[in-house]
Amino acid sequence: MIERTEIQLGKDTIKIETGKLAKQANSAVTVQCGGTVVLVTTVMSKEPKEHLDFLPLTVEYKEKTYAAGKIPGGFFKREGRPSEKEILTSRLIDRPIRPLFPKGLRNEIQVFAMVLSCDTENDSDILALIGASCALAISDIPFAGPMGAVKIGRINDEFVINPTFEQIKESSLEIVLAGTKNGINMIESGANQVSEELMLEAMKFGYDKLLSLITIQEEFVAKCGKQKAVVALKQVPEELYDSVKDFSLGKLSDVYKISGKEQRQERLAVISKELIENLITEDSPYTESEVKSMLEKVEKEHVRKIILENKVRVDGRSYTDIRDICSEVAVLPCTHGSAVFTRGQTQSLGVVTLGTSADEQRIDALVGESKKTFMLHYNFPSFSVGEARPIRGPGRREIGHGALAERALLPVMPSKEKFPYTIRLVSEILESNGSSSMASVCAGTLSLMDAGVPIEAPVSGIAMGLIKEGDSVAVLTDILGLEDHLGDMDFKVTGSKTGVTAIQLDSKIEGINIEILEKALAQAKEARLFILDKMTAVIDKPRAELSEFAPRITIITVPQEKIKDIIGPGGKIIKQIVADTGVKIDIEDDGTVAVASSDSAASQKAIDIIQGLIAEAEVGKIYKGKITRLMNFGAFCEILPNKEGLIHVSELSNTFVKNVEDVVKVGDQVSVKVIEIDNMKRVNLSMKKANPEEKKSDGSD
Repeated sequence: MIERTEIQLGKDTIKIETGKLAKQANSAVTVQCGGTVVLVTTVMSKEPKEHLDFLPLTVEYKEKTYAAGKIPGGFFKREGRPSEKEILTSRLIDRPIRPLFPKGLRNEIQVFAMVLSCDTENDSDILALIGASCALAISDIPFAGPMGAVKIGRINDEFVINPTFEQIKESSLEIVLAGTKNGINMIESGANQVSEELMLEAMKFGYDKLLSLITIQEEFVAKCGKQKAVVALKQVPEELYDSVKDFSLGKLSDVYKISGKEQRQERLAVISKELIENLITEDSPYTESEVKSMLEKVEKEHVRKIILENKVRVDGRSYTDIRDICSEVAVLPCTHGSAVFTRGQTQSLGVVTLGTSADEQRIDALVGESKKTFMLHYNFPSFSVGEARPIRGPGRREIGHGALAERALLPVMPSKEKFPYTIRLVSEILESNGSSSMASVCAGTLSLMDAGVPIEAPVSGIAMGLIKEGDSVAVLTDILGLEDHLGDMDFKVTGSKTGVTAIQLDSKIEGINIEILEKALAQAKEARLFILDKMTAVIDKPRAELSEFAPRITIITVPQEKIKDIIGPGGKIIKQIVADTGVKIDIEDDGTVAVASSDSAASQKAIDIIQGLIAEAEVGKIYKGKITRLMNFGAFCEILPNKEGLIHVSELSNTFVKNVEDVVKVGDQVSVKVIEIDNMKRVNLSMKKANPEEKKSDGSD
């Protein structure tokens, strides 16, 4: 049976339908706004994966090119590996729904979102988020939803709900919010250096709007929702908890008096080994995995209790203390810009490379083609956490962290008109113990300034945590990896002294109220400004000169109709210029020509050739030319690249010329004056008028 519902959000109507497509899935819904349609399905395995100690949830978001009336490129002509947009949207869906499944659920769950139609106006990411919540809510899969999701923009000092792609370009901020009736549990935001107060106002506005989406889903569930399945949740017997707690609690108290991460990990490994040896015997009903899981539970309770009751964190800091910070720039001799930012046991090496427009990233998306002139790539090798594992390509986490750091720096990057370079920034994480993405923002800022990139302002970032038990709340500044793992939220804030550039929130509880977020924002602002002061003590503005290894780009503008003269047939002329000078040349359709080289003399030589190619002969001007052809009636002379004129025999000399070759030969360099350009654009030249001081044959003056 087909069921439908709809809701008006701002100027848009969002339509939800189920019962028509993909009926063998546990549930399937389509969500439509304008001409954009997303199908979201959910499936849960019949049996649990008993050996797992985590929720086996997989979220996949796919964009089908037919949705926008396109055929995929490439040899195979079908969709291949996921794009960055698909990966980031998959993460966007995963993050808010993951904490809403019951603890101990080990049945495999797949949420699959597929864009079926795209109107190139309405973004499909919010529709996929809404669809994931609604599909899970009406399914028989245990789920503590529904959840609402909205995108907020701000145009002309007014908040706009679910702005279009065009509106986002004009907006001073972009916030994606997801949450339940208990509060907000996911934020993904970019902003143009706006105040914390405005960001908080946008969050309140967005949360009020998403509550209506929760209500409409609840009504939809009442009409067509399935009864939730009764599934076996993985639970460890209470007596095992008591045994682990009795054995380990005193030892854990000693462990968490140790401030060093490595030393703590070593002691915890010893405790775990001793526990297994004591509790797992031949007739023991427990597995090694169960013992380790229970030790983690006891550890979590103990650490949270220390923080809330003693007001002191495991490394001895107060709630607001920031770990020691060290910044260095120009650490690599041959790169265009480099920096190392270290905060406690988290360290990022930022490296900047400057390129030309030929190095731009070209993106072919459903909404059309675009180019990126600024890219931030984040790498997280296993040695950064003291582990040995195979080195693979970047995973979803690396792509997500890189995208957050890129979003944080994008608002302060110079325009292409001001700085005509393609910029690649790589963050190599060399150590990690809490918020390497925020370290990437700091190292990135330092390396950009070291490279001489004229950023608008330095940007820093900080990660905030939360420990909440009932009414007891601790908001933590600069969280450790342990506090992230055992805490209730990971709240990252980046910005300049002027304002916020990016926010990301992930929650491990069903929702966080606005009051806690307000406190976290205020605490984060103090931390950001403190870190900025530490950074700018090392370098406070971009260097005036680029690295000697960076290309110098000179921009000239040529008439559009002259572009073909520079390129030549089959690119012959431009290839020859590059071969002769060693420069890189990029030509835009509007006539903008960029000449790039680290050798200024080579650049000038190429520019002179280009300007010669587009130059027009001027009547009355004298040129130094080369004789190219001899005829009975005169000689042809090249006065500009690929531009010849005729020197008639009567204009070769002040004396009578019987044979042209008596005066000039092919290859001779001569001075000539342009005496006429006829209506067919033929150029007539004169040698004798270019040399008026020569005597006539009769000896007269």
